Amino acid sequence: MPHGRLSALTLALLFTLSCSTPVDLKQALQVTDVSAGWFDAGVVEKQNKLVPSVTFRLRDTSGKLSRVSLNVMFRFVDTGIDNDEIFKQRIDFANGQTDLLTLRSQTGFTGTPPQSRLDMLKNSNFRDLEVVILVRQVSAQWLELHRIPVERQLLTK
Repeated sequence: MPHGRLSALTLALLFTLSCSTPVDLKQALQVTDVSAGWFDAGVVEKQNKLVPSVTFRLRDTSGKLSRVSLNVMFRFVDTGIDNDEIFKQRIDFANGQTDLLTLRSQTGFTGTPPQSRLDMLKNSNFRDLEVVILVRQVSAQWLELHRIPVERQLLTK
């Protein structure tokens, strides 16, 4: 096969692959094995610290995904204002699903001892959060995939 023809064939193949139909992530992805609560982050500056934590797995029902990017936002329920966000550029799929993902905010609530961590969760000034999971492929637009309430339960792992 002449060199020019091989180059043209290679370019045509690359063009076809790059223009393939993107996967509808809303249809292709399921959020499974979900749990959320308040992680005991220990004592910081002589105060007990709790931070929101979420654990989940993504399952690819299309069988076409190898990786996605995630932006996970911890948002106050009462105001809709973001408390913190975590960006993961590359989440890989193996056998149609991701590993179990645990993401924790760096910001949370503190309480002065003798107030226990369980007492902190019952405090009238404690504000509830939800987790908003955004997902995208390569350079596509972010898509809201799922929302998870952060339960007022204490997590130690």
